[in-house]
Amino acid sequence: MSEKTKAELLKEKLFIDRKNGLRSASDEKWEKITAFCEGYKNFLAKGKTEREAAKEAIKIAEAAGFAPYVQGKKYEAGEKYYVNNRGKTVAFVVVGKNTVDSGTMITAAHIDSPRIDLKPNPLYEDTEMALFKTHYYGGIKKYQWTAMPLALHGVFAKKDGTVTEVCIGEDENDPCFVITDLLPHLAQEQYKRTLNEGIKGEELNILIGSRPFKDDKASELVKLNIMAILNEKYGVTEEDFLSAELECVPAAKPCDIGFDRSLIGSYGHDDRVCAYPALIAITEVENPEKTAIAILTDKEEIGSDGNTGLNSDFLRYVVRDIAEAQGVDYTVALRNSKCLSADVNAGLDPTFKDVMEAKNAARLNYGAVITKYTGARGKSGTSDASAEYVAYVRNMLDEAGIIWQTGELGKVDLGGGGTVAMYIANMGVDVVDLGVPVLSMHAPFEVVSKLDVYETYRTMYEFCK
Repeated sequence: MSEKTKAELLKEKLFIDRKNGLRSASDEKWEKITAFCEGYKNFLAKGKTEREAAKEAIKIAEAAGFAPYVQGKKYEAGEKYYVNNRGKTVAFVVVGKNTVDSGTMITAAHIDSPRIDLKPNPLYEDTEMALFKTHYYGGIKKYQWTAMPLALHGVFAKKDGTVTEVCIGEDENDPCFVITDLLPHLAQEQYKRTLNEGIKGEELNILIGSRPFKDDKASELVKLNIMAILNEKYGVTEEDFLSAELECVPAAKPCDIGFDRSLIGSYGHDDRVCAYPALIAITEVENPEKTAIAILTDKEEIGSDGNTGLNSDFLRYVVRDIAEAQGVDYTVALRNSKCLSADVNAGLDPTFKDVMEAKNAARLNYGAVITKYTGARGKSGTSDASAEYVAYVRNMLDEAGIIWQTGELGKVDLGGGGTVAMYIANMGVDVVDLGVPVLSMHAPFEVVSKLDVYETYRTMYEFCK
């Protein structure tokens, strides 16, 4: 083999040299990757809504020794607990050896995903078919949600205080639901609409039945039959929809993609693909120097507002409670804290490369992606991480031998998007986005790389430990 030239040696020293991580992955590492991703797929299947994801996360954490938080208790180093916020946001805490005024290590991911919500008064009958009126949640391409099996998840909260869980369409013996679309033969006028208006918001009506109640004397007999079924199964009346949270999500199960099984296809990768690594990482942390916190939060897809979103004071209160028990100032704790805002980025799609700037686009199989800033156009609505903090994260990743990359969310004047990073930064915490690149983001069926999921988990563990 010929010796390398001076230029080749200098390029190795000075240039960025990112490679596809699967090119160097050993068989032993691939086994670890696939085993971890089997657990992730199971988490996806069991947690299709923020309530279900929070419930499953608590179950996993309790099996690892976490217990519910006790207000006022002084926790010792190494103890593990969780704080459940209304069943939709959960903070998992491993108490460190140092008091929290030295700072905490925070990983933050969201467990809500774009979906189709039912309106407060959803049930109606038209042309002797029963349907639900809906209001979509988060940024979606509305046409993608038609002509596919949907499952109904959520709760009925009744006036007497009881809450009844609903999950229909996931078991193979369950019925499913569907949003119908117009056949091509009659779609001449529909074809004239822009893609954004191909299906309008008020056309996202979900077909739920067609069998009339056996009584020729009443009207709305199909609606009545549906209501009779719901009353028998859940003990509800039509008025109980007013205090229900019912969400329609794709009925498809997570699955491997590709002949080589290197990818995972599923609903809800954004952002449970970061939530699961953050969760598993903190369950494996033992006796860290600094207190580790993993927060899985709600409402990110609609701006993080509300008392279960990260624009609330929930995280601040979690840190304050620890600080007060230790007799230190929680504002100092926050200013000395570090955070990985664990959220996804757009992967470079070979079919739609023109929307990305290739040198700064994230690629599947290139590892966890650091996103220094998000926002839109002139970095509007973002937290732009400091150079010093990005350098700190770079050093941590390289020392641990983690495969990583950087990325932006599309070309400058085309891209845009937000994460929870800016809300954590507003508390005085150093924060940068780090997560998994995704293809078909916000679609009912998204795609990620198994290697990227695993490297994100390794990052979360290294950060928290």
